[in-house]
Amino acid sequence: MATAAVLPGEAKSIEEMKALLARQRAAFMAELPVTAATRRDRLRRAVDLVLTHKGRFVQALSEDFGHRSAEQTLMTDIMASVKPLKHAIKHLDAWMRPERRKLDFPLGLLGARARIEYQPKGVVGIISPWNFPVNLTFGPLAGVFAAGNRAMVKPSEFTPVTSALMATLAGEYFDETELGFVIGGPEVGKAFSGLAFDHLIFTGATGIAKHILHAAAENLVPVTLELGGKSPVIVSRSADIAQATERVALGKMMNAGQICLAPDYLLVPDEKEGEVVEGLKTAAAKMYPTLLANDDYTSVVNARHRDRLQGLLDDAAAKGAEIVTVNPAGEDFANTNSNKMPLSIVRNVSDDMRVMQEEIFGPVLPVKTYRETDEAVAFVNGRDRPLGLYYFGADAAEERRVLDRTVSGGVTVNDVIFHVTAEDLPFGGIGPSGMGSYHGLDGFRTFSHAKSVYRQPKLDLAGLAGLKPPYGKKTHATLARELKP
Repeated sequence: MATAAVLPGEAKSIEEMKALLARQRAAFMAELPVTAATRRDRLRRAVDLVLTHKGRFVQALSEDFGHRSAEQTLMTDIMASVKPLKHAIKHLDAWMRPERRKLDFPLGLLGARARIEYQPKGVVGIISPWNFPVNLTFGPLAGVFAAGNRAMVKPSEFTPVTSALMATLAGEYFDETELGFVIGGPEVGKAFSGLAFDHLIFTGATGIAKHILHAAAENLVPVTLELGGKSPVIVSRSADIAQATERVALGKMMNAGQICLAPDYLLVPDEKEGEVVEGLKTAAAKMYPTLLANDDYTSVVNARHRDRLQGLLDDAAAKGAEIVTVNPAGEDFANTNSNKMPLSIVRNVSDDMRVMQEEIFGPVLPVKTYRETDEAVAFVNGRDRPLGLYYFGADAAEERRVLDRTVSGGVTVNDVIFHVTAEDLPFGGIGPSGMGSYHGLDGFRTFSHAKSVYRQPKLDLAGLAGLKPPYGKKTHATLARELKP
């Protein structure tokens, strides 16, 4: 790590990270129980931090990306951070309320009581990614703070200006024992993931998640993984093609496709392929008539990612694919210093192409055809379970079949991505697309310990049931009752 200019919140060693964790845990234990007022105060300070400095976040993210739409940042990073924080403030009292549970007959009648109390876990580690760095830091913090925890954050090194800004502002709004930032590269991230947190949430690539799990396992740290994968779009014969292609194009070109939930590939009926491709071209051109100087269109984050995306296209073309480049103004992307890329629709794809094997994470969209719905379902089921699945159509029976016969983290019907915006729906993947979920009540419970509390009445229930020696008729009667086939 650099020694000349240490960024705010940067830890120079594993010892310093451990020391910060120890200070946070000591402060947490001294504070127990964490009141609703304290939790609400932290949530409100987080809202104030994001809203007061939204302009600085817009500038920082544009600098990190080379160019990023201001309006997009305000929607996907600022609004999308404030919404879960405000949702948590609104529902906090209800979430914290103990949950009464039933007891086996006749314990309840005899005065026994059972409940669950949702208790904070302690210190939660957050490893946030570069594609939506503000939202994917403060979104999880909504659940972390609502549950009464402290937090340590390791933001991405790929958005260094934004990461440094978050660290600086956190120091102004929070004591380091409430919220601390650790800034650095892969080695710092590796050390961070091995700390003995009470819970760890990682948002990022599936390959890195495997290393995170290994590191967390050393201390048996419970982990929530928010990953990605290849989220498919199934376009039905009953779909409104103009509407479907406009919504897919919007979701694919937002943040230049650098979204874990971006539609990764389309499955369309054989006879609809041409109409779908033309619909995508029309929709993309309408939203983005120009690209290079268009403030609405975001850049690929850096040259390395741009080269990776171009490599996917080159590989597909070499193996027989047709690349349809949507460049309405005929701009010259080759002779520019920008990392912006136009939307590339890939036709005639085959399974041996990298574009059909790897998560794309950019403005590249393969289109594959099918004859029958079951063929499309089988194609999806033959691959890793995706984070999102999207169905477009007006056939209720077919929609039900797709929902019943596929397994994915979540589903949006007749649009893409939107299920992540519903604060009261759990958000998470399954298998290679993730582990666990958060958002809303589910986030509160993810970052809480559900502690069972049983209260025994004054009655000698063990004696009444024959559960203590000397055993006799009462014992045998209880056993006979409970062991009946």
